[in-house]
Amino acid sequence: MNGPVVVGVDGSASSLAAVETAAREARLRGAGLRVVHAFVWPGMHVPVDPSPLGPPEGEIRKVVERLVGEAMARARSTAPDVDVAHAVVMGEPVTVLEAQSRDAQLVVVGSRGKGGFVGLLVGSTAVHLAAHSTCPLLVVRGVADDTGPVMLGVDGSATGEQAVSFAFAEASLRKAPLTAVHAWTRWNAALPAPQDSAEPYANPPGRLAEQEERLLAEALAGHRERHPDVAVQHRVVHGGTREALIEASRGAQLLVVGARGRGGFAGLLLGSVSQAVLHHAHCPVAVVRGAEGEH
Repeated sequence: MNGPVVVGVDGSASSLAAVETAAREARLRGAGLRVVHAFVWPGMHVPVDPSPLGPPEGEIRKVVERLVGEAMARARSTAPDVDVAHAVVMGEPVTVLEAQSRDAQLVVVGSRGKGGFVGLLVGSTAVHLAAHSTCPLLVVRGVADDTGPVMLGVDGSATGEQAVSFAFAEASLRKAPLTAVHAWTRWNAALPAPQDSAEPYANPPGRLAEQEERLLAEALAGHRERHPDVAVQHRVVHGGTREALIEASRGAQLLVVGARGRGGFAGLLLGSVSQAVLHHAHCPVAVVRGAEGEH
């Protein structure tokens, strides 16, 4: 897409960190940056301009202008060559940012915003957008190692295809290697058809592992041809997917996952693996939804 990078701001330290990341992402893509603040007065919808329901001197507007101005200044100091615009929109943050995602190529948010509960590791806005954003969502959390690889979680599902494509494009943009991680156990892997039903065991030892290796290779094959500049490492792990991806995120500059993968329940827009990495990954996380009709 040729749309802007959109970043949601609320004045929190987390959102200002997201602004810096978003500015760098916009520069990387040669795109504009749109700083968006969603405004809701607690308990009632009060216009940002002076009104009988708000302070007569328009203090609300001053607060909003100061908040947005600080975010724009942070963006311009991070990436002076990026065209920065802003929008202040009445509405709930999740609703506003979901609408903004329709013409954006990337939405960036902090992992937690103002009003977050102590002990809540990722905000409700980030979780909601991961399930509903029209474009990829980048949640800024942990520490990005600019010299590390782009990590990709692969499960071989049709809904994960968009995440694979996005990860290759990101690695190419960043001139970074890509490490594709596929984790499996006997409980979540599809059993291969037996080679010979007369054998005492349905499949010889190692057959299941070979199938999972092949699944990963096939998921990446066409993308490797389209991005010959990206050095790709395969990593097949016998173990839990969530644990494998969280551990793999150490020392990475970005972790990319699909919103919902193999084995997801119909109607569940955000899978347990995606939720787990949003809460516990050690680097920023990009969540990519599949094409319309795959959910």
